[in-house]
This record gives sequence, structure tokens and C-alpha cells, in this order.
Amino acid sequence: MNVVPTKSPATNPDPERPTGEELDHQRAAIAALGHELRALVDATVRTAASTEVLHRVTDGVRRLTGQVTGRRRVRAEIPAVDQFPGGGRMYSPVTGAGSPLAPPMEVTPDSGGVVGRCALGIAHEGPPGYGHGGMSAMLLDELMGWACAAAGMPGMTVSLQVRYHRPVPLETPLRIHARVTGTEGRKIFVDGSISTEDDPSVAVVTADGVFVSPDPDRTRALFPSVR
Repeated sequence: MNVVPTKSPATNPDPERPTGEELDHQRAAIAALGHELRALVDATVRTAASTEVLHRVTDGVRRLTGQVTGRRRVRAEIPAVDQFPGGGRMYSPVTGAGSPLAPPMEVTPDSGGVVGRCALGIAHEGPPGYGHGGMSAMLLDELMGWACAAAGMPGMTVSLQVRYHRPVPLETPLRIHARVTGTEGRKIFVDGSISTEDDPSVAVVTADGVFVSPDPDRTRALFPSVR
């Protein structure tokens, strides 16, 4: 989901949660680490290094992991650097700049919906040279959720029907589009597609989804950390 972030308050009621310029610096540091981790993942899945080199790198990564100290957030805890609900999430496996798993996809508004842009890497490979079908579904599911939010109806996925017309090429700029097509009570109907930037008129993957806007009681039950 994507909305314009609100200004930080003048005082910080929780000294453990960064605000203002400190928050900007932390997000930048998280994004920089995420970039390097994605580079490491890419190198790892491409390498034909010797067993000796792999063991040496494993020891180095283990030492680095030990340097990531401090309190660790628990399940369902919302990171202080996130804008939730309704904003960017730093560790999203689809859009998160801090995630070593994400492409990461950049989302912008578009007439009638939203557009996402990214390129899948070797770490996202299914058939040799092409993206895993589950990655296509995840890209579409994420962007279709953004489309709901952009239409003023944040929702959660109820069903997603994906059709694969052609394989999705790796290391190729992709254009993902999603738009709300209708509503029925709290149900939101959305469609989406994936194409390449070079040939945006040809959809390689398409999807239809049904999302639902949870009622306030259900929202509080699902996300107790949200105030």
C-alpha cells in the first residue's frame, strides 16, 4: 500500500523509535544493506567457486551475522521504519529496499491503477533463464493490493487466479500493472498483468483477484500493533 507519509511529530513519544532525520538515515542505511545483501545473494547463486572458497565465505558470513546485534522484533511487530498501514514497508519481499529477497519493485500511480517496475534476478529463477511462476504470482498479488489501497479500499487477498501466457525472462525490465475493476460490499475485484518494458502491450502473465476490506474489529484482531 502506498500513501503520502505524514510529518513526524515534534516530540518522540517512544525514544526507541526513530523519527524525522534519524528515521531517514536509518531507512537509507537499511536500503544500503539490502542492496549489498542482494548483491551477495546474486553472487552466491551464480558462483562456481571451489569448496574451499565456499567454506571461507560461509565463515565470513557467520561472523557478519553475529554483528547484527540489538533487540530483535517478534512476529507481527511492525518495524519502526515502516509506514503501516498505508505506506512503504522496508522489508517487504516484493517492494522492500531492505529485503535481500525483493527485486525490489518500485510502484507508481497510473491512470486507472498502479504500475510496478522491477527485474527478476537469477535468485528468482524457475526454468533456466526465466522467473519462477510463484514470483510472478507474488508480484501481481502485491501490486493488486496496492491498487486497492490507491482506490481508497485497502484489502487482503481472498483469491488469485493467475494465467501464464509466456515465461517471464530474467534480468529484463518488467512492467506490472493492476487496477480495481469493481466492488461488491466489502469485496474488491482487481486485475493485473506482467509485460516487459520493451513490449508493454503483450502480457506474459495475467491475473484476476478478489480482495476484501476487513471490518474494524477484524483489523484490530489481525493487527493488534496498529494504533
